Amino acid sequence: MRYWTAVLFAASAWGQAFTQRGFLEARTSLYPQTGAQDRARVVGEGLLRYEAAWTTAPGLRLSGAVDARADTHRQVERSGGVSWFDRDRRRPALAVRRFSAAYRAGPLTIEAGKQLIRWGKADILNPTDRFAPRDYLAVVDNEFLGVTAVRLTYERGSDTVDLVWSPRFTPSRLPLLDQRWVVIPRGLPEELRLVEAGARLPGGPQFGVRWNRLGGGFEYSLSFYQGFHHLPLMEARPLSLVPPRIEIERLYPGMRMFGGDAAIPLRWLTVKAEAGYFTSTTPRADEYALYVVQLERHVGEWIFVAGYAGQAVTRRRSVLDFAPDRGLTRAFLGRAGYTIDANRSLAIEGAARENGRGVWARLEYTQAFGRHWRATAALVWIHGSPEDFLGQYRRNSHGEVVLRYSF
Repeated sequence: MRYWTAVLFAASAWGQAFTQRGFLEARTSLYPQTGAQDRARVVGEGLLRYEAAWTTAPGLRLSGAVDARADTHRQVERSGGVSWFDRDRRRPALAVRRFSAAYRAGPLTIEAGKQLIRWGKADILNPTDRFAPRDYLAVVDNEFLGVTAVRLTYERGSDTVDLVWSPRFTPSRLPLLDQRWVVIPRGLPEELRLVEAGARLPGGPQFGVRWNRLGGGFEYSLSFYQGFHHLPLMEARPLSLVPPRIEIERLYPGMRMFGGDAAIPLRWLTVKAEAGYFTSTTPRADEYALYVVQLERHVGEWIFVAGYAGQAVTRRRSVLDFAPDRGLTRAFLGRAGYTIDANRSLAIEGAARENGRGVWARLEYTQAFGRHWRATAALVWIHGSPEDFLGQYRRNSHGEVVLRYSF
């Protein structure tokens, strides 16, 4: 302990090259209705996140973040150990969120390690964001997971080229089969129990390249991805009839994406568009296109975003999958935010299926108290048909209260 204290003290004393920050957060979620497989109405969660960065030499920077979690609903592992690759079904109690080294020399930047990589320009749905798996334990309230990768970025004038190579696949984290965010399909008995059979995780690397250009009054990019889909196809096998039980195994198809995006500032608003076309050599995987068109406008303390997400399936093969990105297509998307003052803000966002069969909306109010404390209250409303991706979660409308202390 004395050794690490001395190291941190020396780092912080060396030209302020060492920086650190973090927060401690407590979250309570209240569900008015029980789920078909989950009778709990209250879920409590705690998160401690610590982030640090150290510039060890000119152009060289080390960055890292660690998460420590606990909860009341067994969405967090109770066992010890530190998770690096984020392949656990549950959230790990202790995990490395990111840890990487970045070196910059003129127009060239190389970063290696676990990192968060984001592509695309749209705000609510990003079809080209292929190196960005998410934690979907609560489907409509998710955050990004880091991937182990080497990233090379070259900037010259108005052009930027981004090359990413990831040697190890990182899947998105799916809802737990015995909890409320997994819904029994209509027509099947409610007493049916789903049994986890694990996953067939693919081996081999993922590769992507993105070229971005800024000039002529607008910005655009082209991108390519070769690898695997971080969302799975499902294979179901019956285990017993009495009681009814089905075994679910996850498999992750190969994917090739051709994509592009653009942002065009106009006098009154900014137009953003993003699209990707996806093919696969996996026989059970669909081939399809996703696209988003949105308008964005700032008016005083207000920001408005409104758009439409669409999908075109060119070859339909899959029968059972979990695809929140496609579940938000053929829908109108929107977000509005208002900054009341330096300490208070209000935001609302949502999605509505074009046929009216699924609606999701989130209303959020945030208030800061002094330099360190912040409280957030939110209401999430979900409504629709049980056959719709959004509507199937209609029993999961809920309220949230979050208290955060930042340091």
